Amino acid sequence: MRGHVLVTGGAGYIGSHTCKALSAAGFVPVTYDNLSTGNRWAVRWGPLEIGDIGDTARLGEVLRRFEPVGIVHFAALALVGESVTDPALYYRQNMAGTMTVLDTARSVAQPPFVFSSTCAVYGTPTPGQRLGEDQATTPINPYGASKLMVERVLADYGTAYGLRSATLRYFNAAGADPDGEIGEFRANETHLIPNAIEALLGRKPALSVFGRDYPTADGTAIRDYIHVSDLAKAHVRALERLLVGADSFTCNLGTGVGLSIMDVIVGLERLSNSKVPFDYEDRRPGDPPELVAEPAKSREILGQNLTENSDSETILRTALDWHQSDFVGRLLSAPKP
Repeated sequence: MRGHVLVTGGAGYIGSHTCKALSAAGFVPVTYDNLSTGNRWAVRWGPLEIGDIGDTARLGEVLRRFEPVGIVHFAALALVGESVTDPALYYRQNMAGTMTVLDTARSVAQPPFVFSSTCAVYGTPTPGQRLGEDQATTPINPYGASKLMVERVLADYGTAYGLRSATLRYFNAAGADPDGEIGEFRANETHLIPNAIEALLGRKPALSVFGRDYPTADGTAIRDYIHVSDLAKAHVRALERLLVGADSFTCNLGTGVGLSIMDVIVGLERLSNSKVPFDYEDRRPGDPPELVAEPAKSREILGQNLTENSDSETILRTALDWHQSDFVGRLLSAPKP
């Protein structure tokens, strides 16, 4: 065993996949989650400690008991539209909550810290531009701003207190565990691919496509989709680098290839031989037309095979397999609490 790793938000979509990857690498992931959006059934590779990141006493007790060799911090709110209408909620959870985790950890042992950041820190890039880490950070919504504030805190804590951290600015997480053990499942789903699949399967009304007048080839927004298992692998590699003494670093996690909303719809229709019903809606506030990574630095730091599952067909096929699985069928038919 290589030691315990505290995973805040480990019952969530990306967090649970990362717990599986940590376990495969010889660590014991300790999920710390209040289960407000996470799933108890997704915690399968280590203990679950129920608690809120704002609860200093509970968090401190867990840190002292497990003495983690590292912390991987996912626990955050991540809905762009909601952040625009209720910014206080986002600054309180994403900024103040993360500071509580950092300060509580610093009072115990201050292990290396892997931070789940976002491409939303970049704001609105020039159309066709791939975003490198040296791109100006000018977020256009409170979600991105709250993450960028944490990045500044990590830099200052590194200078003042010696904290070593990895900031991973990832683009759009997508797909599901290739083994079919876990996947994306939320009561309030906002991501494109699961909503498109649920519409295709007749479980939800027609997919809402927000905006058809963006300056893109087909008028719909373009995003860089990276497979969730590749994201999980990147978090493990980032932690491993810190554990052998690497200095703090920041890197993007993406493929460098953008897909429009219509690309995703057409890809799903090709895989399933079925139509995805959809309706055009107005643009959502805070949504830039295009976000695509320049992934050269992440490949240099974390490995060349970092996106081996992130071709569009694998992303869509694993997501479709997950949503068609018997397990998801049972989740959908279970009585609502």
